[in-house]
Amino acid sequence: MSKFYFLLWLKWAVRLSVCSVVLACGLSFLITLFIYISQGMPSLNGKIYVALFSVFKFWFAISWSFTLLIALFRSLKFIFNIPHANYELKLMACGDSDEFIEVVGYGDLVRVWRKWFMLLVWLVGSMVVLALVFVRIFTTYVSLFEWFNIYWLFGFILVAGYLSFILLGTRCKKIKIIKW
Repeated sequence: MSKFYFLLWLKWAVRLSVCSVVLACGLSFLITLFIYISQGMPSLNGKIYVALFSVFKFWFAISWSFTLLIALFRSLKFIFNIPHANYELKLMACGDSDEFIEVVGYGDLVRVWRKWFMLLVWLVGSMVVLALVFVRIFTTYVSLFEWFNIYWLFGFILVAGYLSFILLGTRCKKIKIIKW
């Protein structure tokens, strides 16, 4: 069973990482291009490249915060109905029937995503508190905002994602793990 959870988490983590980073890069590139065009498209030289890269890097962290939420919603759809280590995560249909949804759509995920997202928020929040205590005791940082950024948050989300998949079956009655 632990192999199932690990493979499920690994597939989810790769999809989440690729989707959120690609979307953030695209959004940051568009913002950087808009700023470059609005400044009159100066001729490209070393200083302009450095400035454009700085603008891109600045907007990447901000846009990644937004695209991470989109990627979290999109990535949940792809964890269902794919077997890993002879087990499969199934989403049950609404109502009193015991039928499983074979083709999971985004509309089917709204209730499940809310429960899963709140579980993820609580797990990440707990890890941030523990990390804050650890940082406060063992380092010279005084405040959370001295070390905490989107990159740390993404790492906490990845770790909490693994734990959330283990707890998801108990938190949401519409999700079943089926032996394949």
